[in-house]
Amino acid sequence: MDLIASIDRKLDQLASQSLTRRRRVAETRCAPRQVVDGRPLLAFCSNDYLGLAAHPRVIEALRAGAELYGAGSGASHLVSGHSAAHAQFEERVAQFVSPHLVEARALYLCTGYMANLAVLTALGSEPDAMIFSEALNHASLIDGARLAKAGVTVYPHGDLDTLACQLTASSASTRIVVTDSVFSMDGDLAPLPGLLELCERHGAWLVVDDAHGFGVLGAHGRGALEHFALRSPHLVYIGTLGKAAGVGGAFVAAHASVIELMIQRARPYIYTTAAPPALAHALLASLDIIGGEEGAALRDRLSALVAQLDHELRLERWQRPASQTPIQPIIIGSNDEALRAAAALHEQGLWVPAIRPPTVAPGTARLRVTLSAAHTHEDVAQLAAALNKLERT
Repeated sequence: MDLIASIDRKLDQLASQSLTRRRRVAETRCAPRQVVDGRPLLAFCSNDYLGLAAHPRVIEALRAGAELYGAGSGASHLVSGHSAAHAQFEERVAQFVSPHLVEARALYLCTGYMANLAVLTALGSEPDAMIFSEALNHASLIDGARLAKAGVTVYPHGDLDTLACQLTASSASTRIVVTDSVFSMDGDLAPLPGLLELCERHGAWLVVDDAHGFGVLGAHGRGALEHFALRSPHLVYIGTLGKAAGVGGAFVAAHASVIELMIQRARPYIYTTAAPPALAHALLASLDIIGGEEGAALRDRLSALVAQLDHELRLERWQRPASQTPIQPIIIGSNDEALRAAAALHEQGLWVPAIRPPTVAPGTARLRVTLSAAHTHEDVAQLAAALNKLERT
């Protein structure tokens, strides 16, 4: 019982700091209006930025994929689990992002977390390599760097000058700069053009996790690389497929030699059962939407909703960092107050999560508002009015 008691003490400590997390049960499909724990809610917490998770074409493609390939893959990609659907998706998504990469090839993985682990452990597999990690990187990038054999140094958020000094001082045989493109808790963009210039100057890789940019940024939805009009053989691009693409999994796109190295060395890819082929089949429909006229219209609508929220919010006490992406943080400060604010919104039928340490720095607990093209202008007006009133109470 001493073992259980020690765990209970840790749980009590989390509760005393207002850091306990709890799961809610969504009883309906991912959409702005859901039934959660038996109650109808208007949700502003999903990363389904284009509303594709419930898109009829994507649902039908998933159904058709299950009819063609069954429910599961049965084995890892290198045994017998690599289906025609996986191969077709990899070819299509490589072609989709190829304007920004040289000799592009892609690899499909089960999750974005696994993709980040796979890239950094494969590229950073030698002890004399060095990973230069942005201070606000996602946990999966941090964990990937920790698991790699390479050394790790952290550069301050968006600080090109410090990174330049670190690269100049490094004698590592392989240098890897890794960053999120859109930072998931703040909604701001990494200075990718400056980062790429440094990497090309110093012969380093630039690994870009575009989890919150793929499908959203760029005229064709190709993400942050299209947004900044970048192209280079130094780029290793990671796109998450459970957010704007509306399904699940992730892909890595890079020079064909990088992808071949991952197939041979990336343990998170080699030693896991392949994702159900039906998911890859459904993602073909997602790609068609993202890259077509409908995708462009959805991105225009999303931009209009972001602009509307920016115009209608009138906050005086809480801080709202500038963000032109669907991620709209409202920094409150204390864990307790953030939880109270989220609870007050919940009472009004609005689902906005409170984000606390260690996800964000101590003293910066916040409400993380995310918008979707599936929201209406009336939805956004309701949220803005509720936040404006709540801050003044």
